[in-house]
Amino acid sequence: MTTRGSGPSTVVAAASGGFLAGAIAVALVIWGFPNIGRPLASSLTVADQPIPLSTAAPINATSSLSELRDRHLEIPVRGVVRSELVDSFDATRDANRKHEAIDIMAPRNTPILAVEDGTIARLFSSKLGGTTIYQFDPAIRYVYYYAHLERYADGLREGDRVRRGEVLGYVGTSGNAPQNAPHLHFAVFLLTEKKQWWHGTPIDPYDVLK
Repeated sequence: MTTRGSGPSTVVAAASGGFLAGAIAVALVIWGFPNIGRPLASSLTVADQPIPLSTAAPINATSSLSELRDRHLEIPVRGVVRSELVDSFDATRDANRKHEAIDIMAPRNTPILAVEDGTIARLFSSKLGGTTIYQFDPAIRYVYYYAHLERYADGLREGDRVRRGEVLGYVGTSGNAPQNAPHLHFAVFLLTEKKQWWHGTPIDPYDVLK
């Protein structure tokens, strides 16, 4: 006498049922815990540097200004003193474009200095800014933007950790800067939660550095 369901067909049926049950169980677990399989926030990186979880909390412009002033940032052009700075943050460019930076006049090839410790987020070339540097602060809350450089410091690379006062490049007239007026275009931005080096809220560098 033979028993129904025995043999290969029974094995296949059992295997199929087990697979289906397992798939349903996994689906239920993922549905109940949606973060499973996603990277933790602490493992995300920008320019190969971890994003501290503490930077996720938004801060307003007033508190940002106070915080940056307390850091006593370095003047980003060697030999320039604070009393020589001129506020041009609200000046217009090209009729309707707001400057949102300060211009620090200096002879061509004057060293440009890192205003504080941080990481080189991006070395970039554009029609307006010319040869530029984006530098993150240590906590990746702010980005410092240096533009119109003549050239970078030898060996400077994206992802480099830099120290306050370190030479990053040299004053020039690249981009849309007048050829007879070498200067550093310097800007400060409060980053969004996405920590994108090209996107943030502008803060007047004159109010920070003065």
